[in-house]
Amino acid sequence: MSSKRKLFEEVSSGEAVKPAAQPGLIDKGRTGARGAIRVWLKILFALVFIMIAVGGLTRLTDSGLSITEWRPLTGALPPMTEAEWQSEFDKYKQIDEWRIQNQWMEMSDFKVIYWWEWGHRQLGRVIGVVWALGFGYFALRRQIPTGWNGKLLFLGLLGGAQGAIGWWMVASGVTQGEGMTDVASYRLATHLGLAFVILGFIAWYIMQLGRSASDLMQARRARENKQWGMATGLLHFTFLQILIGALVAGIDAGRSYTDWPMMGGQWFPATALALEPMWRNFFESPGLVQFIHRVTGYVLFLFAVIVWIRGRKSSHPNTRFAFNAVLAAMTLQIVLGIVTVLYGAPAYIAIFHQGLAVVLWVLILRARFLSGYPIATSVRGALR
Repeated sequence: MSSKRKLFEEVSSGEAVKPAAQPGLIDKGRTGARGAIRVWLKILFALVFIMIAVGGLTRLTDSGLSITEWRPLTGALPPMTEAEWQSEFDKYKQIDEWRIQNQWMEMSDFKVIYWWEWGHRQLGRVIGVVWALGFGYFALRRQIPTGWNGKLLFLGLLGGAQGAIGWWMVASGVTQGEGMTDVASYRLATHLGLAFVILGFIAWYIMQLGRSASDLMQARRARENKQWGMATGLLHFTFLQILIGALVAGIDAGRSYTDWPMMGGQWFPATALALEPMWRNFFESPGLVQFIHRVTGYVLFLFAVIVWIRGRKSSHPNTRFAFNAVLAAMTLQIVLGIVTVLYGAPAYIAIFHQGLAVVLWVLILRARFLSGYPIATSVRGALR
């Protein structure tokens, strides 16, 4: 008869032993080159930001119609000889913009606006190449994290669509005998709006890749739903205001009324509804478009204050700080918008106004992200 085992006697090596739990298995083998991909996305983010700024300056310098053809590949090379320059200038002379407002131009003047538009398009090509090289590199090395192939490919598809929309926009102004001296404002709004969408997705992916999958999964359980919803609403409202701002830029409405808070000495501009049919005023009337942009800005600021008050109730310091940053940027943007109007929208102020819109857009995204994936904190600091 075998003897009884003592209570604390060690089990023999021949018996199965339950393996110890290993933390981090959710991320193991599936993280890919998260850090390197994040750096690549940051480079793309910087390039898109510069692209938006260059696009704004191209619009402010009336350079967008200087290249009258869309040549995605051969257009990468600028004119090399005087004959090639003359050929490009002759093409420009055929469109309404030159016939109506730029007949004073000589070759030296044309070259200035040509280089602006060529640089804008060339930067678009550079962004496409950087995306393609980065995606191809990580895909071939199988370093893309699980679930991220589609997201990164989606960025490339958006970039391709942006190029096509860019030409769709320019084509609206490359006309003969139609009296068009600028691109259609609604097409400009579509082009700028998609640029902000692309920038937003890149920023969101950078935030996601900055934390492990297990961390995000755990943080999502602490999502502050009310705050998340209000931040989402603020994001959409701000996007609408960005589109309206593009309409303002498209018809130079920012230079039509340069007093504030009134417009031409009235609360509602006298010429706001002068066009027929009525719907054209919402896209082409400088008075009405600027009036809408102003009123929407006031309402947006009030809503931002409400969202900020809700964000201040967050139990997470990082989230509260993110909403503080949003309100600060929103306040500065409102002030800068008023200054832009008072000075008649000069290029150096208008481009700063547009650039700050990008900063505000990203800060709202950051506040929304932290509402959905809060960073738990203790008295010793952030816990990851």
